[in-house]
Amino acid sequence: MSRSPSTKTQIIDTAVRMASTSGIEGLSFGGLAKAVGMSKSGLYAHFQAKDQLQLSVLRAASESFVGTVLLSAFTKPRGEPRLRAMFENWMSHLNGHSDLPGGSVFIAASIELDDRPGPLRDYLKEQQKKLIQTISDAAHLAVEAGHFRSDLDTDQFAWTLYSFVLGYHHFKRMLDDPKAEEHLRNSFEGLLKVSKPT
Repeated sequence: MSRSPSTKTQIIDTAVRMASTSGIEGLSFGGLAKAVGMSKSGLYAHFQAKDQLQLSVLRAASESFVGTVLLSAFTKPRGEPRLRAMFENWMSHLNGHSDLPGGSVFIAASIELDDRPGPLRDYLKEQQKKLIQTISDAAHLAVEAGHFRSDLDTDQFAWTLYSFVLGYHHFKRMLDDPKAEEHLRNSFEGLLKVSKPT
């Protein structure tokens, strides 16, 4: 394998898939080298240390999420339609994304890194705070559009929706709850209902 941008992208894509099942800490140069069909020394030519590989995986996972969940939702009209699109895209990302056989890399990494200070945790924290702010901003636009009531606490809205998704991921992945998606959708509709003007 030659050292090229396409090769590096291929390596990172494989690493993201592996991290979705084995976790960000479960990545190893040996396992990744075997998966992409190259030597460990070849991998070291792209990533000088494991933490560089891990950070590249988190960045790739973030870019994938923004591309598949947020950007297409932003093409929808402001307000409730955009929030609904964001929610549906998020569901598709968690459920049917072929690059994530084990579910969200970010959610899994949050559990692994929550008590481990350092650049990986810092990056993960920054990206998740940006996502939560994006949800809050979208809810604020729904208030401005008259879809939501004027006194809505948009930060609370974002906190609640994000918590619903975290709960869904746990109930679906860990508890094998066959009603996990139904419960999430009911919760989302309930959140929209209480957010609307009376």
